[in-house]
Amino acid sequence: MKKSLDAAAAVKERMGSAVEVIDLRTLNPLDMDTILASVEKTNRVVIAHEDVLTGGFGAEIAARIADSALTFLDAPVKRVAAYDCPAIPYSPELEEQILPQVSWIEDALMEVLGF
Repeated sequence: MKKSLDAAAAVKERMGSAVEVIDLRTLNPLDMDTILASVEKTNRVVIAHEDVLTGGFGAEIAARIADSALTFLDAPVKRVAAYDCPAIPYSPELEEQILPQVSWIEDALMEVLGF
């Protein structure tokens, strides 16, 4: 969550564009009402999470957005996730290479804002 907030603040400072950040406290039940309200309001989505990209829960959220709110989107849904690997290393230096970083989220935000 902190990395997403930091990336949103950096984008606001850089471009003047406010970014709405949603903290999903639970995945089951998934608060689709909040997600869909944000999609209708912003017309863009970046899903950031520390799970792997392939088969991660971000893919489920993206699929549900596509099913329910595709007509509201002005840009493709972008996912920022950990690299697909069998295990997360214990070394902080290696962990930084696999888990999403503020710069990754910021790049994704800039991409969807520029679409």
